[in-house]
Amino acid sequence: MTVFLTSIQSIIPIIVIIALGYILQTKGWFSESFGPNLSRLIMNVALPVSIFVSVLKYLTVDKLISLSGGLLYTFGAFALTYVFGFLAVKVFGVRAGRRGTMINTFVNANTIFIGLPLNVALFGDDALPYFLIYYITNTISTWTLGVYIMTTDSVGGEKKKGTKFDWKKLLPAPLVGFLIALVFLVLRIPVPTFAGNTLTYIGNIVTPLSLIYIGIILAKAGLKSIHFDKDTVVTIVGRFILAPVIMYVLLYFTGKGLPTKEFNTFVIQSAAPALAVLPILASQGDGDVEFSTNVVTISTVLFVVVVPVVMTLLG
Repeated sequence: MTVFLTSIQSIIPIIVIIALGYILQTKGWFSESFGPNLSRLIMNVALPVSIFVSVLKYLTVDKLISLSGGLLYTFGAFALTYVFGFLAVKVFGVRAGRRGTMINTFVNANTIFIGLPLNVALFGDDALPYFLIYYITNTISTWTLGVYIMTTDSVGGEKKKGTKFDWKKLLPAPLVGFLIALVFLVLRIPVPTFAGNTLTYIGNIVTPLSLIYIGIILAKAGLKSIHFDKDTVVTIVGRFILAPVIMYVLLYFTGKGLPTKEFNTFVIQSAAPALAVLPILASQGDGDVEFSTNVVTISTVLFVVVVPVVMTLLG
C-alpha cells in the first residue's frame, strides 16, 4: 500500500500539468498551431539538448559499456511482443486499417512525452541512462517495422501506392543529440561552463512542456469521444498488460544482476501509453484514423491508473 501511495504522489505533478494543458486548450488560450509548434520545439530543440546534457552528466565510458547489454533485453522483449501482436491480429480477426495500430500499440510506447517525465518523477535523473537504452530500442522499432506496418495497412486492405520508408526517421533529433553526446563522452571533449549552464536551462523545459502538450492533445481528441469495442480492448490489454509482463518475465529469468532502477525503468517504460503519432501514421497509410485516435486517448488517460499498479507490483 505504501508503494502504491508513493507512486500516486509521484505522478500527481504529472497529472496536474497535463490537466493544466487540457484546461488551457479548452479555454481557447492556444491557437491551432500552438500544439504542433510546441511538439517541434520539444522534439527538435529541448529534448536533444536535454539528452546531451544528461548523457554527459550521468554517463561515463565504463558505464556506457556496461549499459550496452541492456539493449539485448529491450530488443528481445520487443521481438517477442511483435510476435504476440501479429498473433492477436490473426486470432481476433482484426480488420484491415486497424492491424497496424494494434501491433504498434502492443510494442511501441510514448517514451518521449510521457515515458521520460514519468521516469524522472519515479526514479530521478540518475535513471536517465537506463531510459536512454529503452528509448533507442523504441525509436528503432517505431521507425522501421512499426512505421512500415502502419503505412501499408489501409482500410481497403491494399497497400497504399507511393508509400516510401523515410530513412531520415531513423535519426530523429533526440537520437542525434544522444549520438553527439557519445562523441563528447568518448573523446572527453570538455563543455565550457557557460555552454553547459545554457544547455541545462534549455533541457529543463522538456518535462513541463511535454506534459502540457499531452493535455492539449487530449483536449483536441475530446474525452467524450472515447469508446470501447473488441479491438480497442484487445489493443489496450496488449499495451498495459502483455507488454510489461513480457518485459518483466524476460528480465526476471535472464537479467540477473541488473540494477533495480534499470529493471524497473524497462518495465515502467513498457507500460507507457501508445505512441502519440499513431493517428498521423494511420492517415499516411489510409488506415482507421478514428481507431488510432481512440486508442491513443484511452491509453493516455488510463496510464494514470496503470502506473501506480505496476509500481506496486514491482515493489
